[in-house]
Amino acid sequence: MTASTAPHTGDPERSTLAKAAHENFPVAPFFLPRAWREDLMAVYGYARLVDDIGDGDLAPGGEDARLLGVPAAEAGDRLALLDAFEADLRRVFGGSDGPPRHPLLRRLQPTVRRRSLTPEPFLGLIAANRQDQLVARYETYDDLVAYCELSANPVGRLVLAVTGAATPERIRRSDAICTALQIVEHLQDVAEDLGRDRVYLPAADMKRFHVQEADLAARTSNASVRALVAFEAQRASDLLNEGAPLVGSVHGRLRLLLAGFVAGGRAAIRAIAAADHDVLPGPPKPGKLQLLREAGVTLRGKG
Repeated sequence: MTASTAPHTGDPERSTLAKAAHENFPVAPFFLPRAWREDLMAVYGYARLVDDIGDGDLAPGGEDARLLGVPAAEAGDRLALLDAFEADLRRVFGGSDGPPRHPLLRRLQPTVRRRSLTPEPFLGLIAANRQDQLVARYETYDDLVAYCELSANPVGRLVLAVTGAATPERIRRSDAICTALQIVEHLQDVAEDLGRDRVYLPAADMKRFHVQEADLAARTSNASVRALVAFEAQRASDLLNEGAPLVGSVHGRLRLLLAGFVAGGRAAIRAIAAADHDVLPGPPKPGKLQLLREAGVTLRGKG
């Protein structure tokens, strides 16, 4: 799972939450009720921190490890950190050894109680980051989708739970959107992921399009890489279209929020296409005008 970049500060809680402004999608926009914003930021802080642990992107100095009770000698051991993080999560849900130790998990605890959240989506995000330490390649598209079920879909489910909008059909639509957003992020970050020795392009698809890993290390994409990226982007687009009716199933400010998620994915796919599917020089990013256009199309139920 790729991480956003934002300046580190001496405060691990503030450093993690500051990354919200750098995400592809709106985390807790101003137009939401204050109580929703606070709870969504608490969920975001959790999700961002577990990704930072999995990606080795924690603030320097080892403060997060210290807060989680991980010895300094093991502060670079991502699996040890994830184990300690899971133990602290269980304190959020009433573990027997006291309150959570990390400030981001202490921040999460009132949200969990207020919204009657369950441990499963939070544990899914930890499982995804454990998988990142053990699995660096995916053989098939189905294998990648199964990973997204852990790495992305729990976030959408938590948004629906926090806003009181969860139903089985909405969860199904949300899962399609979140999987699409994860695939789009992987396409934007092919070069960065390869630098971490991770490839999220399915090996079977790479073989079909005659793409070698060495091709992904080039400065620009050759025709085969572009064709592969276009193929995966269409898959993501189809998933967004499958999930888009979620937006029309809700009302008010929640509808605006969910439209922002779908629009962010669609705008990113258009940015990739505008770059002629050459993602290797750096992640193609949509402009604000494109995002607004896509949000309008999504709100009108078109596109």
